[in-house]
Amino acid sequence: MSHHHHQEQHNAAEVMEEDDYNMDDDSDGDDFLGQGARNDSDSDEEEGDDDEYAQGDYKASDTSAEEARRGKDIQGIPWVRLATTREKYRARRLVEYKNYENIPNSTEAALKLCKSTEKGGMYYEFSRNTRKVKSTILHFQLRNLVWATSKHDVYLISHYSVRHWSALSSADTEIMNVKGHVAPSEKHAGSLLEGFSQTQVSTMAVKDNLLVAGGFQGELICKNLNQEGISYCCRTTYDENAITNAVEIFNTSSGAVHFVAAINDSGVREYDMERYQLYKHFRFEWPVNHTSLSPDGKLNVIVGDDPYALLIDANSGKTLHSMKGHLDYSFASAWSPDGRTFATGNQDRTCRVWDARNLSQSLHVLGGNIGAVRSIRFTSDGQFLATAEPADFVHIFDVKSDYNKRQELDFFGEISGISFSPDTDTLFVGVWDRTYGSLLQYDRLYNRSYLDSLFY
Repeated sequence: MSHHHHQEQHNAAEVMEEDDYNMDDDSDGDDFLGQGARNDSDSDEEEGDDDEYAQGDYKASDTSAEEARRGKDIQGIPWVRLATTREKYRARRLVEYKNYENIPNSTEAALKLCKSTEKGGMYYEFSRNTRKVKSTILHFQLRNLVWATSKHDVYLISHYSVRHWSALSSADTEIMNVKGHVAPSEKHAGSLLEGFSQTQVSTMAVKDNLLVAGGFQGELICKNLNQEGISYCCRTTYDENAITNAVEIFNTSSGAVHFVAAINDSGVREYDMERYQLYKHFRFEWPVNHTSLSPDGKLNVIVGDDPYALLIDANSGKTLHSMKGHLDYSFASAWSPDGRTFATGNQDRTCRVWDARNLSQSLHVLGGNIGAVRSIRFTSDGQFLATAEPADFVHIFDVKSDYNKRQELDFFGEISGISFSPDTDTLFVGVWDRTYGSLLQYDRLYNRSYLDSLFY
């Protein structure tokens, strides 16, 4: 991934571009609608600030499914008070949003290869938008910062604070604050007992009771959600190119909890959380941005700063296949629970779906609207594949339609992460914007109406 810093400052009235993030600066991202949409007296830094927008008399609020059905904007954007309509602003955004490429013109060539898919599926229905939950981003290419452990429990990052949001009780709780000093409260042989200060969290993962946060300087901070304090801290490397790009937590065949960390020093490291130690370390020829372990634990998909994706033996680290197709660097991957199919997401604005039994070419090339595919998730039943662009759009593909039908979630703001609940009932989308940052919740539709059934 790019470890150069984006220093240019953008006028708040400009449309936010994907590379607006300055890694050295924990200030907020641009307002996507500019200052006109907010009251100058707003202060984002004050906790509990009630944020009033527009002319100071428009109270920004959460949006319920009922309000959305009655015509309220799902994000509470007061289009009537702004000098534009949603449709006009969407059209402008589609033209003006700049996709970040590491390989010039990769998008143009890749989009010609995309299959045409049928929009208009309805698999997940808008349920709620929560404005008090601000899910932030630190690095413009790393967007895996939202994790649901149940349909009610979501973990996300808000600046230096790792937070838990309960969709059931609407309680927003701090789990860990990494702005000050964080040190392990348990003593394990390999643990860095002095801990870390001012960790900038670039990525995280949560599964069952384990939360792992990865930092810009190779920090890994592990917390058992059932216990007070921090379980384990370690620094993966002292290499200057040490940013933690992705973390995946899994259970080994014997039931032990392990996690894999993809680091920008071209290393992939596996940690054993039963013994709290480094278990394996594989090295590659380019920085690894994301990894995804097959359901049986035998294969690992490796993607990074290279157009090729790799399928490796998870035990030995040996490369079994090099997959050709993408035209830029990849930042996302995911396995279907069927154990045969996996997907990769790339800055060429496509997601490719592959069959592990025949890797000579991908099965499908799925395109987007404005930017890179930065995050990919399959539902645990394998029925849906969700792909997140850097901003504004999440696409949900119906797998059984052979990826021909899809639902498009359409909103405004940078996407900090997407997560299906393990039972597939809920999809959470973190949206980062200085004014309209929030957590979107969509609920799965099971009972199709008669009209819907006519089209199936």
